[in-house]
Amino acid sequence: MTTYFIQILQGLLVTLGVSLGALVVAAVLGLAGAAAKLSPYRWLNWVGDIYSTVIRGVPDLVWMLLLYFGGQILINDIFEAMGYRSGPQINPFVAGVLTIGFVYGAYMTETFRGAIMSVPKGQSEAGWAYGMSRFYTFRRMVLPQMVRFALPSFTNNWLVLLKATALVSVIGLADITNLAKQAGAAARGEIPGAAIIFMAFAGFLYLLISTVSLILLRKAEARYSVGVKRGEF
Repeated sequence: MTTYFIQILQGLLVTLGVSLGALVVAAVLGLAGAAAKLSPYRWLNWVGDIYSTVIRGVPDLVWMLLLYFGGQILINDIFEAMGYRSGPQINPFVAGVLTIGFVYGAYMTETFRGAIMSVPKGQSEAGWAYGMSRFYTFRRMVLPQMVRFALPSFTNNWLVLLKATALVSVIGLADITNLAKQAGAAARGEIPGAAIIFMAFAGFLYLLISTVSLILLRKAEARYSVGVKRGEF
């Protein structure tokens, strides 16, 4: 049984890699999406609205299957049209990171948009009055303040994203969920209730990551809230 537990623990590294990689992609797309929705240009508003609305309206699993299998079919068709037998194979790890990051970038868009709008506009106007560029004003004045407003929603998005990484098991990636499923199937005849035991262990690992994440993000929230009086209800 120990061997199976060790194998599932090896999947922990894959799950963390997909989660953190997807988080970076989601954060970048979220900032870009928020900038588009807050842009004075109407066409950029439309792009941001379409991105956040369409992506959030379709299940994550559908996007995973569509972008991975559909993307592979499209690549093969393109290369066959060019005279090749088949195209390059999509790496499951890269596909998982990009797909989950692409999906949760839509949620981050709303998180960052709300956080930016929560910062008083006078802060930016003061920076412009001192001759700062828009980028410099955002980096030095708006960004440090928006972090405090974004962290609660960011934390929630991160926890949901973390659980969504279990979807990469459907494209064959050896993450926690996939290895726990394989261990349960392999040990079915020798260990009573093997499937339940190993899936429960997988659930414990996800809970452990979530707990550590909550502790770290709450410390970050406390740090960025220094000097801010909290409301009482």
